[in-house]
Parts: sequence; C-alpha cells; structure tokens
Amino acid sequence: MPTAPPQPAQGSRIDGRIDAVVHLGFAVLMVASAVRYVMRHSPADNLWTVALAAAVCALYAMTAVLAHRWPGRGRRLWMPWMVALVAAWAALVIVAPSFAWCSFAIFFLARTVFRGWAGYVAGGATAAATAVGLFRMSDWTDVAMLLGPLAAGALLTLIYDKIERDQERLAASEREAGIAAERERVSREIHDTVTQGLASSLLLLEAAQRSWPAQAAHDDVRRAADLLRRNLADTRSLVHELSAPGLESGPLPEALEHAARQYVDSIRVQVTGDARPLPSEVRHALLRVTQSAVANIKLHARADHASVTLGYLPDAVTLDVFDDGRGFDPGAVPPPSETGGYGLRAMQQRVEQLGGELSVESTPGEGTIIAAQLPLPAAGTETALKEAP
Repeated sequence: MPTAPPQPAQGSRIDGRIDAVVHLGFAVLMVASAVRYVMRHSPADNLWTVALAAAVCALYAMTAVLAHRWPGRGRRLWMPWMVALVAAWAALVIVAPSFAWCSFAIFFLARTVFRGWAGYVAGGATAAATAVGLFRMSDWTDVAMLLGPLAAGALLTLIYDKIERDQERLAASEREAGIAAERERVSREIHDTVTQGLASSLLLLEAAQRSWPAQAAHDDVRRAADLLRRNLADTRSLVHELSAPGLESGPLPEALEHAARQYVDSIRVQVTGDARPLPSEVRHALLRVTQSAVANIKLHARADHASVTLGYLPDAVTLDVFDDGRGFDPGAVPPPSETGGYGLRAMQQRVEQLGGELSVESTPGEGTIIAAQLPLPAAGTETALKEAP
C-alpha cells in the first residue's frame, strides 16, 4: 500500500540544532581561552599547553564527526576517541584552568557517547578535572572554585537524565500511536477487500442454493468462484506489502471499473474534466472507496442501476458512487460491531487522512450517493508525479 515518504522526526531536528550549538560554543570558547592563555603566559609556558589544547580540539572534532556519522550501533567506533578526549581534557584544564569554560561542551559530548554508568563516570571526570583546575588556580584556597564545578556537573546530570527519560516516553508513545494507526489501516484494507468479497460470494452461493439446479444457479456459482479467486489474489496482495492490483500502473478509470465490477457487473465509470496524474495514495483511496461503496450496493441496496463518476477539478479530484436502491438513513447507521458496520467509517477515515471530505446522501426508498473529494497538488507540480491518470 502506498505510504507517505518518511519525514525526519521533530526530536531529531531539535537534537541536531542543539549539537550544532554545543560544537560552535566549544570552538568559540577554545579560541577565546587559548588567546587569553597566550596573552598571560610566557612563550616557554605556551608551547606545550597550546599543543595539548590542539590535541584536545582534534580529539573533539574526531569524536563529534564519528558520533554524527555513526550514531547508535557505531558507538564502539568512537568510544576510544572519547576516552582519549576526556583524559587529554582533564590534563589540559588542570594545567591551564583558563580552558575551564569549555567543560560544558565536553560534558554534553561525553553523555552523548556513553550510556549508563559510563556516562556518569565520564561526566564526573570532566567536572572533577575542572574543579581541580579552578581550585589550583585559586592557590588551593577558594573552596567555591572546588565545589562550583562539582555542583554544576551534578545539576547538569539531573537535567540530562530527565531529558533522556522524556525522550524515551515520547518515543514509546509515538510507537504506540503508530501501532494503533497500522492496525486501523490493516482493518480498513481487510474490510474493503476480503470481507466485502466474501460477503458477496456468500450471497451468490445462497442464491444458487435456492434456485439449484437451474442455469441461473450455475451462473451464480461461477460468479462466486470468480469472486473468491479475486479475493484470494487480494489476500495475497495484503500479505505482500498490502498493495492493490492495478494501482501502481494503468489508467485509473479502468482500475476503478475493474474494482467495481467485482460486485456489480453492469456498472460503468464515467470521467469528467481533464485527466491528470494523481499521487499514489490518492489513487489507492479512490480505489478502496469505490470497492467499499459498490460492495455495499451489492449487499444492501437492491438497486437496478448504479454508476461511478470520477471528476477532475483544477485543485481536486472527486468520486461519486450512485445507486437507485432502497436507500437508508445516514443518521441511523449503527456503530461498528462484529456483524459489520465498518464500511462508511473506513471510507471516511481514508478520505479525511488525505485532507479530503466524504459525504453520504441517502433517503429510504430514494437511493444513495456517496461523494468524496480529495485535494491535489498545484497543476505545475503534476509532472513530478509518476502515476498514470
């Protein structure tokens, strides 16, 4: 069954922006700290410290690139680089506390790389090294310099853990919503193909049983057998990618007529307007609505005539399924149950999920019209669609 192209999750885009801000902040703070250190120390002191700072920058860049290119299972590739980065950073900040402000970026990168106890150890090591460096800078007298980084590290750990828990809960709820939507979609597919076909076959076999051995009974058995074969093909299609026969290629009116004639032999499809390419999900919805509506005509309407009209508008496509049968009161339709009642709801859900509208006009004794309208892309974009009209 055609589905919409996957879209990047909102959380992934937000995480990407946060990573970019953290990396940019690290680069700016490293440059500022290096300039500050060079201006305050002699060239003899600068050489090894600047070399160590350059090594930290190289390790940071390597770890960040590997984490971006191979997230998740590729963590084993860049964990050694992160261990080396934390060790080099600890040495740098103890020797040159001027670089202490860069600890925030190191902390977040360490929590990205490590999970569980390893993340706590890496974050704690970063905070501890920063605390020792600042305490050393105060000539080992200012306790606030020692406790400040430790308290900040603990606070950041609590915040980071809460964000991770919220993300896990959000991911779980999204998975549950996706499972529910998939179940609903599969139920519509089964109703519009297998269930409708089996119900029609049952009607034909019951009619044959009543009139056997007349020629009409043989004809009903033959039609029931043909319908069951088509149902078997539909069932196999549902098992294999839930696709519909004739959906991906071929003219849409012919596909609609083929679907409708599974239930009403004499039905024809009329086309109004200028035919244009349609997205595959719109084609699929039109096909399934036609199948379900015409199956209802076969099962319930007792109609003498039925028709399907496919209309092309500048910014939409319409589908009207008409019959002159016994009609019904749309407001008195019972809710879905084990005995049926899913058809109208399934049709409405299909159409509304694509931004369209479905209406049912019927009065007892005066027939029924099921009308669907689905929006289409602007006319200038239709050449990008591959499906046939």
